[in-house]
Amino acid sequence: MNTLYLFLYFPEDKSEYIPAFFSSMIFLILAILTMRFIIKISKKEQEKAKELEERLKEKE
Repeated sequence: MNTLYLFLYFPEDKSEYIPAFFSSMIFLILAILTMRFIIKISKKEQEKAKELEERLKEKE
Protein backbone atom coordinates (compact mmCIF):
# COMPACT_ATOMS: atom_id res chain seq x y z
CA MET A 1 0.00 0.00 0.00
CA ASN A 2 2.88 2.36 0.71
CA THR A 3 4.26 1.98 -2.80
CA LEU A 4 1.20 3.71 -4.22
CA TYR A 5 2.03 6.87 -2.30
CA LEU A 6 5.48 7.10 -3.86
CA PHE A 7 3.99 8.27 -7.14
CA LEU A 8 1.73 10.93 -5.62
CA TYR A 9 3.16 14.41 -5.25
CA PHE A 10 1.17 17.31 -3.87
CA PRO A 11 3.32 20.45 -3.79
CA GLU A 12 3.11 22.89 -0.93
CA ASP A 13 3.42 25.78 -3.38
CA LYS A 14 0.15 25.71 -5.30
CA SER A 15 1.62 27.79 -8.14
CA GLU A 16 3.20 24.58 -9.43
CA TYR A 17 -0.28 23.52 -10.56
CA ILE A 18 -0.50 26.39 -13.08
CA PRO A 19 1.78 24.90 -15.80
CA ALA A 20 0.07 21.52 -15.43
CA PHE A 21 -3.33 23.17 -15.85
CA PHE A 22 -2.26 24.99 -19.01
CA SER A 23 -0.69 21.92 -20.58
CA SER A 24 -3.80 19.89 -19.75
CA MET A 25 -6.02 22.52 -21.36
CA ILE A 26 -3.85 22.59 -24.48
CA PHE A 27 -4.11 18.80 -24.85
CA LEU A 28 -7.85 18.89 -24.18
CA ILE A 29 -8.41 21.56 -26.85
CA LEU A 30 -6.25 19.67 -29.33
CA ALA A 31 -8.17 16.46 -28.63
CA ILE A 32 -11.50 18.22 -29.21
CA LEU A 33 -10.28 19.79 -32.46
CA THR A 34 -8.95 16.43 -33.64
CA MET A 35 -12.28 14.72 -32.95
CA ARG A 36 -14.20 17.45 -34.81
CA PHE A 37 -11.80 17.10 -37.76
CA ILE A 38 -12.27 13.32 -37.83
CA ILE A 39 -16.06 13.67 -37.66
CA LYS A 40 -16.01 16.22 -40.49
CA ILE A 41 -13.98 13.91 -42.73
CA SER A 42 -16.20 10.98 -41.81
CA LYS A 43 -19.32 12.88 -42.88
CA LYS A 44 -17.73 13.73 -46.23
CA GLU A 45 -16.81 10.09 -46.77
CA GLN A 46 -20.35 9.06 -45.86
CA GLU A 47 -21.77 11.42 -48.49
CA LYS A 48 -19.39 10.05 -51.12
CA ALA A 49 -20.43 6.50 -50.25
CA LYS A 50 -24.12 7.44 -50.55
CA GLU A 51 -23.55 8.99 -53.97
CA LEU A 52 -21.68 5.92 -55.16
CA GLU A 53 -24.43 3.65 -53.86
CA GLU A 54 -27.11 5.69 -55.64
CA ARG A 55 -25.16 5.63 -58.90
CA LEU A 56 -24.77 1.86 -58.64
CA LYS A 57 -28.49 1.42 -58.00
CA GLU A 58 -29.34 3.53 -61.06
CA LYS A 59 -27.22 1.31 -63.30
CA GLU A 60 -29.15 -1.81 -62.31
